[in-house]
Amino acid sequence: MTMQLAELNVGRLLAPTDDPRVADFMAGLDQVNSLGKRMPGFVWMMEGSGEPGMGNTEAKIGGDPQFVSNLTVWEDAASLETFVWKTVHKQFYDQRADWFEVLGKMHFVMWWVPAGHRPSLDEALKKLAYKQEHGDSDAAFGWSYLKEAQAWETHGCAEVAAE
Repeated sequence: MTMQLAELNVGRLLAPTDDPRVADFMAGLDQVNSLGKRMPGFVWMMEGSGEPGMGNTEAKIGGDPQFVSNLTVWEDAASLETFVWKTVHKQFYDQRADWFEVLGKMHFVMWWVPAGHRPSLDEALKKLAYKQEHGDSDAAFGWSYLKEAQAWETHGCAEVAAE
């Protein structure tokens, strides 16, 4: 069975999506998401309403309108790694402290899914909770667990705000 890599990244915005403090983040969502969808190895992204400039910010976590999530599936770790660390996405990553609260716990998780599977946000949040409780395992893991992933080491994956 062919497996693909799912990832969930959650963060809590410093302010509501229409607040000037997060305006640069909101303005860049369409550009970053569009680039991701065109990347070699991209498979699927959980979508929002489709309204320009909103990304998937409508998918609330725990009813909190400032908690936002990104859930995608990739053919392999190399494809996701290239997008995250070697495109304009890296510039957004570097600015995350400008837009997101420091959560105090891991808020990024990856796991393998059968090709064709589209994980739900609930499934992804369970994977994140599992990783938070048990650490890296075959069931749920971060960059350091993937032997083939190396760019995260040189590009800084510090636990500051959203990853």
